[in-house]
Amino acid sequence: MLFLIILLIIVCIALGLFVLIQNPKGGGLATGGTGSNMFGVQRTGDVLEKGTWVLLALVVVLTLSITTIAKTGGSSASAVDSKIQEHLDKTPTPSPLGSAAPATTAPATATPDTTKK
Repeated sequence: MLFLIILLIIVCIALGLFVLIQNPKGGGLATGGTGSNMFGVQRTGDVLEKGTWVLLALVVVLTLSITTIAKTGGSSASAVDSKIQEHLDKTPTPSPLGSAAPATTAPATATPDTTKK
């Protein structure tokens, strides 16, 4: 599973580079332009464009496979999770009301009010 995560990171970096080095084709939200480029669609069959689609498909496949392996409980991930869960089970849970030990400070005593109205 670690190999798939490292591969996913490499593919994501490559996808980002492919997107960054492409020439902008549509001009974003800018209006005007020629008739063939008015809506930002230009069929060039560019290698970078095809590479972008391939890398995007790889990101989807790798993400789904990592998710599937994680849900079914991969060998190394489940061993680590079980050790963590075992440690949490041994740890005592704190009381929501605080400690049951008596307070160490003396309670404040009330002094009678000597001034009457």
